[in-house]
Parts: sequence; structure tokens; C-alpha cells
Amino acid sequence: MSPLKVLSVTSELFPIIKTGGLADVAGALPAALSNEGVQVVSLLPGYPAVLKALGRIETVREYQDLFGRPARLLSATASQLELFIIDAPHLFERPGSPYLTPDGRDWPDNAWRFAALGRIAAEIGQGAVPGFTPDIVHAHDWQAALAPAYLHYSDMPRPGTVITIHNIAFQGIFPADILSELGLPPRSFTVDGVEYYGQIGFLKAGLQLSDRITTVSPTYAKEIQSPEGGMGLDGLLRSRSRDVFGIRNGIDESVWDPTSDISLAAPFTRSTLEKRSINKQALQERLGLEADPDAMLFGVVSRLSEQKGLDLVLAALPSLLTGGAQLALLGAGDRVLEESFRAASIVYPGQVGCFFGYDEELAHLIQGGSDALLVPSRFEPCGLTQLCALHYGSVPIVSRVGGLSDTVIDANEMAIASGVATGVQFAPVNLGGLVDAANRAKMLWSDHEAWRRLQENGMAAEVGWARPARQYARLYRSCLEEV
Repeated sequence: MSPLKVLSVTSELFPIIKTGGLADVAGALPAALSNEGVQVVSLLPGYPAVLKALGRIETVREYQDLFGRPARLLSATASQLELFIIDAPHLFERPGSPYLTPDGRDWPDNAWRFAALGRIAAEIGQGAVPGFTPDIVHAHDWQAALAPAYLHYSDMPRPGTVITIHNIAFQGIFPADILSELGLPPRSFTVDGVEYYGQIGFLKAGLQLSDRITTVSPTYAKEIQSPEGGMGLDGLLRSRSRDVFGIRNGIDESVWDPTSDISLAAPFTRSTLEKRSINKQALQERLGLEADPDAMLFGVVSRLSEQKGLDLVLAALPSLLTGGAQLALLGAGDRVLEESFRAASIVYPGQVGCFFGYDEELAHLIQGGSDALLVPSRFEPCGLTQLCALHYGSVPIVSRVGGLSDTVIDANEMAIASGVATGVQFAPVNLGGLVDAANRAKMLWSDHEAWRRLQENGMAAEVGWARPARQYARLYRSCLEEV
């Protein structure tokens, strides 16, 4: 097959800038796709952390007025990734996260900041950079979703377009009166264009105007076409159901490798699972938990939010911690949840240990040292933490939603007898469901042989990017057949 060129348009990219799973996916796909004959160059905003990480740079395009002030488009490399960077200090040189002010509010000019990402993506897609004209422009989430719209309304030859929904809860909705300021024509403001309930919907525009729509697991692809899961976009997605594909996310197995992970106190393999006890001891010490090898240790690596079901974990603590069990939590988010878990660490000294914020090394240690990982999300497009848990021998306890149900095989009687179980699923997603699942996991954990089989099955599971990359490559090529 002839090689394909893809422009990946993303607002974050691991290991350069990360707030969540989008960065992991956008960072891992280029290398995986290279094995499928696909060259990926990623377009990324020039946040301070991004500009600091760049290796060699070259200015490939200059803008006298990119939504108010001059800007440059840079070609660069960082962390073995080929990049285009939008160097626009008036849009991206500021403190806080890529999306929020230091006090946690949306940047008031987010519409223009991420319209710039889409607009420049469209220009690259139409040959603005000599030497790289992509066959496909692949937009990720609402921040990049205007790229297909700019291409559609340019009335010029264009590449194929794909948009991936990482979380449909975040849609990028802005007032209608900025349409002309964004450089979109009046004819775009229709139900078949960017209009969304009288406003401009960035994600809606991408879903309406892209050639293909993907999301990050097969089950989530079905869920978002329902009124319960579609969050207002289910009708549009049902009307385009033939173009909607669920492709499971993977993890970068060069980053997540328990056999050589320097963040672990003791790397291990499927045949040396007993070494996990050293990591468990290190984790207990790191978070101030009692040094008890016989205590079942539950781990959490998560954004602290109701979507992730962390309020259920709080409510379940009295039951969860019976028998001397422990909880190791790494996360940040909702301030009320943070304070509640902080209080719980005082109420249950030596049994609850928390770190609020993000610590990549601790995330690896929790995966390599916890006995089980809790992922009780109310909805979950794919989830990556349960994939890391499988790979690291921490048995995932997950709600039966989205990608969690696609990637974890419940340890029911038949699955155990067949030797295929990898974790524990539960439904409905409520306190009773979580408590029952945790109790079932405790019973399994008490049977050391059964628990080890769960761990070995999980570590043998296919969690990397090879299969998803093949699916993306096929999707790209099918897209080109119709452009």
C-alpha cells in the first residue's frame, strides 16, 4: 500500500503536555501508525511547556493577524514526535492548564484559541506547508473539531477528515454572534453546519462535517447514539451511524512496561509476580499506610469527579476497609472530593493514603503495587487506567460501562472455569454495586491461586496499540476512497 500522511490535531500530547487520556492517545498513535505505513505529524498549541520541550525548530509560516495578533507556525521535533506548533503568545502563553485559568475557570477566549487550532489545521490540510500535504486531517475532541468545518466551507480540494470523540461530555459551545469573528461564513450557521441549539457547537460541527467519526471503544460508540449517552448529540450520531466507529484505545507499552519500569521498586514479569510485594511495601511507605503485606490494597488513579464515581468510593469506605484493607489514591479535581478524601485519611490512619495532584511515578507505583484498581465510572469512553492495571497485575474492579466493559472480562463462574477472567465488573453503577464488587474481589483475593490466575490473564491481555493502529489505518484508507 502507498504511504499515508496524517495531520493529527490535538490540544495535548504526552509526554509534552497532558491533562488526561487524550494526551496519552495522541502521543502513542504516531509510533503505532508508523508500523502501518502512516506518517503522522501532530499540530499542537504553543503553550509554554510545549515551547520549552522543543528540539530543533523552523518557522514554516507567519501570520500577521491570527485572531488579533501576529503568530508563527513552527516545524519541530520533541520526544521523537514530528510536530507543527502554533506559536501565538497572545493565545497560549499564559499560566494555568491548557483550558482553565489558575483559579479553575474556562479561559474566556477559548473559542478563539481553539478556532486557531482548527483554522491552521485546515490550512495545512490544503497545502500551506511545502513538503507536507496530508491525506487525512484527524481532529481530536472539541478543541480541534472546527478543522473539518474550515475545510468544508473553503470550497477548495481537501483531504479526508476524521474526528475522534474522547469524551462527548465536553463539546465546546459558544455564542452565535462570534461566527464571523471565527472566520466562518453565514451559510455555516445551519443545523447541517456549526449551529447547535442557537449557538456554535465546535464538537457538533466536527461530527456533522467529518468524513468519519471514531470514538475510543466499541461500547461507547453505541452508548453515544442513545439519549442517555449522547448528551444532546445522539440524534446526529444516529443519522451518521454508518460513519461511526468504535476503536479501543491502547497504552504505550514502552512507557508502561512492568519488566523495566524505573518507577517501580521492583520490576516484574508474569512469572515473577511475587516481586509485586516489594512494590506494595514501597507504595504503603510512600502514602503512609501500615506496612502490612496481608492487607488487601485497593488503588485509585483518577480525576476526582462524580463521572469517575469517586463519590461512590468515599461512601463505600466503611465496607471497603473492613478486614484491614487499604486504599491508595492519586488524583485531583473536585475540591469537595479532595477534602473528603483528605478527611478520610485522618479518620482511617494507616488505611487511607492520598496524593492530590498528578505524579507520573506514583501512578506507576500504584499500578505495580496495588492488589486491585478501582474504576467505578458512571460513564467511561475507554479508560486507560484499567489497561495499565491489567498490564501490571493489579486486578481491575470496573463498572460495566463504555470501554471498561470492552476491556475487562468479569470473573463470573463461567469465565473463571474457562480460564479467561481478568477482573471484576459491576452494574448498576451505585454504592451497592461497588460494595458487592469489592466484596467479591476480596473473596477472590483470599484464594491465592485464583487471584494469581486473574493477574496472569490480565498481564497476557492485548492492551497495546498494534491492533487499534491497524484499524485506524484501514479507516483512513477507506475515507480516502470517498473524498
